[in-house]
Amino acid sequence: MQTGVRKRITIADIARESGYSKTAVSFAFNNPDRISDEACSRILETARKLNYIPDPRARNFSLGKQLTLGFLLPQAIDTCLANPYLVDVIRGLGRVCQENGYMLSIIPPLNDSLYEAVKNATVDGLVTMGYLGDGVSSLVDLIAMPLVMIDGGDDDAFLSINIDDEAAACLQLEKVLEAGHRRISIVSLPAPTLEPDANDSGIVACRIRGYRKALSAHGLDEGHVCFMQTHETTFDDGWRKAQEIISDGSTCVVTMSDIQAYGIMEAFTEMGVRVPEDISIVGFDDITGYRFPRRLTTISQPGYEKGRLAARTMFELLAGRKVSKVPLVPFSFIEGETLAGPKE
Repeated sequence: MQTGVRKRITIADIARESGYSKTAVSFAFNNPDRISDEACSRILETARKLNYIPDPRARNFSLGKQLTLGFLLPQAIDTCLANPYLVDVIRGLGRVCQENGYMLSIIPPLNDSLYEAVKNATVDGLVTMGYLGDGVSSLVDLIAMPLVMIDGGDDDAFLSINIDDEAAACLQLEKVLEAGHRRISIVSLPAPTLEPDANDSGIVACRIRGYRKALSAHGLDEGHVCFMQTHETTFDDGWRKAQEIISDGSTCVVTMSDIQAYGIMEAFTEMGVRVPEDISIVGFDDITGYRFPRRLTTISQPGYEKGRLAARTMFELLAGRKVSKVPLVPFSFIEGETLAGPKE
């Protein structure tokens, strides 16, 4: 019966068994050209007999790298993995990591702190979801870790993988306005403010500017829309917003995330509110994994391709190649079945 953890075979054990020094054993695995063929062969044969498996921590220390990319999540793991858009991003990241012989480490906030998560991350580079904030960004710069953002906004300080969020949001609301809606609820992603200044380059700010552009093009002001703040990008958060939306008398809901739109639709179904006969809904992401009787009208952006492009950009940086700008990822409007004219 096993009563404890088995002792790991070390290079000291191989050195003692083979009669060579620990330095020679290390050379056999990492720099075999620095010892004779006979010595290398004998050391490796001894290692096989002892069932030696190199300690990856020691190997990575000697190589000066972890062979791991980190993906920093904006929220708790269970919250993030419930969103198919984020799962697609992770799939894209993981595919490129696998192609390059790297592992992908999923890093949630540590003790509710992104700063603590980054400080304790043992990775060669960090890919983030959304903008980190000044404190975390300063830490990344201080520890000289390569950083690539996904949906981080147009920030010259770091590379970011984005669609043209302003243009996408403008198109999203234009379709709603063209359908005749003039009382519209817009459900935001989490953001410090829904009144961004001109210098705010985050995706929420970019999308708000897009919505304002669409209103202006139709000769309308912001009195026709109600911006709704959220704390999480989740199905449940959307579900909780449904009653508030109905109370406001909106004829259409525009969300910055499909997962929120599906939560709202679920709540509407429970309330006996029909989509789009009673109220229309337009989402953003074009996620898979949720099935409703009618196809969601939405903006399609490729999470998988964003993940792949972010990982490829990171490997360019790790190889010492300069990347000055990443091209925008294409988006499109999906003509679903949840947008109709306002109910008379």
